[in-house]
Amino acid sequence: MSDDQVSTQDTMRERADESRLKLWLLVGANRLLVTAVLSTTFFVLFMLGALADPTLSDLLEDRGVIESLFSSMVSALITGVTLVVTISQLIVSQENGPLGEQRTRMSETMDFRDYVKELVGKPAPADPSTFLRDIVGATQTRAEDVRERVQSTNDPELQDEVDELVDSIIGNSETVQEKLDGAQFGTFDVVYASMDYNYAWKIFQIERIEDDYEDVLEDEHFDAFDELRTSLIMFAPAREHIKTLYFQWELIDLSRMILYAAIPALLVSGMMLTFVDASTLPGTTLGAENVLWAVGIAFTFTLVPFLMLTAYVLRIATVAKRTLAIGALILRDSQR
Repeated sequence: MSDDQVSTQDTMRERADESRLKLWLLVGANRLLVTAVLSTTFFVLFMLGALADPTLSDLLEDRGVIESLFSSMVSALITGVTLVVTISQLIVSQENGPLGEQRTRMSETMDFRDYVKELVGKPAPADPSTFLRDIVGATQTRAEDVRERVQSTNDPELQDEVDELVDSIIGNSETVQEKLDGAQFGTFDVVYASMDYNYAWKIFQIERIEDDYEDVLEDEHFDAFDELRTSLIMFAPAREHIKTLYFQWELIDLSRMILYAAIPALLVSGMMLTFVDASTLPGTTLGAENVLWAVGIAFTFTLVPFLMLTAYVLRIATVAKRTLAIGALILRDSQR
């Protein structure tokens, strides 16, 4: 059995086989910073395009062009705010329900916490990052137990494969636990760190080793593998639950931020409709008409709610895609 059939690249950065800058922009960077980057990029491209086409400055001499542009933005902003309010209502509606449903949710949550208590040997923590860290730590402990028990066999190939699998689990566990240490829910850090735990590949390898060495392994070995497999399986629903809570948290924050940005954007659009034309801002600055600067800045500012939505949706969609499967399913070509 070759080495690459047992271990694999564990962190999301390694599995994605994509540039660090791209992953940083998609998921790692602060969303307000990404919004600022998108806004700045749009403004620079808008001004460069306007300067490359001198006829645009002539068009802005006609007040009707400015009125048409910003009246469309007013309509778009109002529509966008209405959509955001609808999204917020959908999120809140998921938390509402009759008493029976709420009791079922609570019962299922407490049952899972009892399972985790049995797994880690102590009460399940309330902090999400510590909760995940304890589960990951349990997999590390059980992986060591598997290695110790397999040493009693007389099959060097089995021992080598188990050593490699355990080393992979321990290395991945230590990396994830380090990232989870001190991570606060409400930021992206908890979900981001949990995405680096490649539990699916490890579950598959356990099942494969049990099947390949069925004639060599004894009951005590199967018990150790099953305990390790159970700890890896427990990580999946725990991460999915915390990821779902984060998505709801993030969408509520997004709704609030867009509402905050939409009001000044509407004000700017109204001022451009009412007061600004070529005669209001005569002259040039840095080789461009002042009215062009005003239109470029105002137009970019009115786009901030949309660019903010883009920044948040990029992260949510990327996380959803990279955690789409639950269980021992490998969707990315880089791991097959």
